Amino acid sequence: MKHTKIEWCDSTWNPVTGCLHGCEYCYARVIAKRFGGFDPSVNGTWNTVQYEKGGERLVVLNGRQQKRNKNGELIPAPYPFTFYPTLHKYLLNEFQDMKSRNIFVCSMADLFGAWVPDSWIEEVFGVCEKAPQHNYFFLTKNVERYCKYRVPVLNNNMWYGVSITKEMDMELYNKLPAFAWKFVSLEPLLEDMKPEKHSGMFRHVDWVIIGVETGHRKNKIVPKRKWIEDIVNWCRSAFEPVPVFMKDSLAGIWGEPLIQEFPGSIKRIEK
Repeated sequence: MKHTKIEWCDSTWNPVTGCLHGCEYCYARVIAKRFGGFDPSVNGTWNTVQYEKGGERLVVLNGRQQKRNKNGELIPAPYPFTFYPTLHKYLLNEFQDMKSRNIFVCSMADLFGAWVPDSWIEEVFGVCEKAPQHNYFFLTKNVERYCKYRVPVLNNNMWYGVSITKEMDMELYNKLPAFAWKFVSLEPLLEDMKPEKHSGMFRHVDWVIIGVETGHRKNKIVPKRKWIEDIVNWCRSAFEPVPVFMKDSLAGIWGEPLIQEFPGSIKRIEK
């Protein structure tokens, strides 16, 4: 998507969609279900390859598919197989010749999920290397795979993040790749993160993003303001203060103005 409502980036880029983590609060699954499906009478299967890895169904799409809206008009089908892991090869070069921007890679997937073939990751990084004008932000729950895959760590435009929602997972920051720009996304914030127990994180990471669960899930967690205050205070007290970015979803809890800081180490984007 050339423009996005995600506040901390300019664009999202989804050459891979779909995820098998099964998080009950997942916004991406809701979106994929809402806009999923395609019209086989128009598309057929000529441009898809389906196979399995570890018993899981995977799909490779060589061309964009279509579906019909309520009026019977043909429109693009961004998630033809809803949330099945899918490689959209036709989107790989979407930002190749565009002006520089901050890009969240695979906001509708976990590119480093255990089910994702190395070849898919290689294709994504291959394109990133051909378009070095952009900053690329990667985010995963399967943080160990950064190192198993040996992601590029010396590029100053590559940022690697881990998604943490509960205190028991706070130590995952330790598994972020060394010698790389690192960030933590505490979203959705589902409980008190007890940052005093994990003070090492604030010496280790370069950016902290905080957000809450959105949508209308029946058991949606609404965090307490103190949980957020404690995180901010620890970011501020670090030897080198860690920038904090509060997503707009925090406005009802934190109030205005929100803290929305960017690291000075992000490669400058020429507008």
